[in-house]
Amino acid sequence: MAQVSTPTVYLQLKKRVQIPRGKMIKLGDIAHILSEPEWEEELFSLELALPLQKDGNMLVMDLMQIIPQIKKVIPKVFIESIGLQQVIVEIVGNPKKPSIPLFLLVWLLLFFGSALTIMNFHADVNMMEVQIRVVEMITGKRDEHPYLFQTAYSIGIGFGMVVFFNHLFKKKWNEEPTPLEVEMFLYQENIDQFVVAEEYKRIGTKHQKQDDSPL
Repeated sequence: MAQVSTPTVYLQLKKRVQIPRGKMIKLGDIAHILSEPEWEEELFSLELALPLQKDGNMLVMDLMQIIPQIKKVIPKVFIESIGLQQVIVEIVGNPKKPSIPLFLLVWLLLFFGSALTIMNFHADVNMMEVQIRVVEMITGKRDEHPYLFQTAYSIGIGFGMVVFFNHLFKKKWNEEPTPLEVEMFLYQENIDQFVVAEEYKRIGTKHQKQDDSPL
């Protein structure tokens, strides 16, 4: 009698995905799947959950929630998990058109805020006197208004910021991440860890209330 081999499914959960509000979350949306060809289509279209309004805009799906759903489709399956044990599902609504007045307002706030920051710093360190002294050392004459030096200095500040941040509008000089991108990545990592921890805490509190409820 021929021995029937146990089907194996390799599952790698994605780190974070976006799902439109009102759409059913399917296994193919949140995971990379490798299985026998006859099971692939059914696994990719396997429905896991429909986000409700009370779930908010963040939903954490754990591997322990996903495995029973797969076993309903393939009862004797062996699931090999690779990588992460949970995926963060962000529920997004219809994208809104960017507001030009709001963009201009934010741009003006950032522009004048940065300018005032630089000006206040220069006032604190008496940059004006430093520049006058530098020009005097170079030319041998004291100039109370070294406009040429100040113009070159201002251009140098802008050029230095572009080089430091490795970014000019959408143009990047190389593939090295900018300091701002690194900080945003670390910020996103901390948010993801917080969301997962809060979700586990919420689930644990819910189970504890059920256990404490009178029979």
